[in-house]
Amino acid sequence: MLALAADIMAQFRVPEEIGTNPRSLLMVLPLLVAIAVVYKATKVPKVTVGNFLKETMLLFGSIFVFMMITALVLAAVAWLIIG
Repeated sequence: MLALAADIMAQFRVPEEIGTNPRSLLMVLPLLVAIAVVYKATKVPKVTVGNFLKETMLLFGSIFVFMMITALVLAAVAWLIIG
C-alpha cells in the first residue's frame, strides 16, 4: 500500500510530456469544454437544459475561434520574424 501511495505521489512530480503536433493539440478541446461548462454553470441565472447547452456551446465556440485566430497571428508573426 505504501508503494502504491509513493507511486501516485511521484506522478505529480514528473510533468506530462505533451507534444506540439496537431494530434496532441486536440487535447485542448476537452479543457475548453470543461471551462465553458463550469463558467456557464456559475453565470447562467436560470439553468435549463436548452439554455445551458446553447450558452455553453456559444462560449466554447467563441473561445475556440479566438484561440485559432491567436494561433494564426502568432504563427504569422513567427514566420515574418524567422523568414
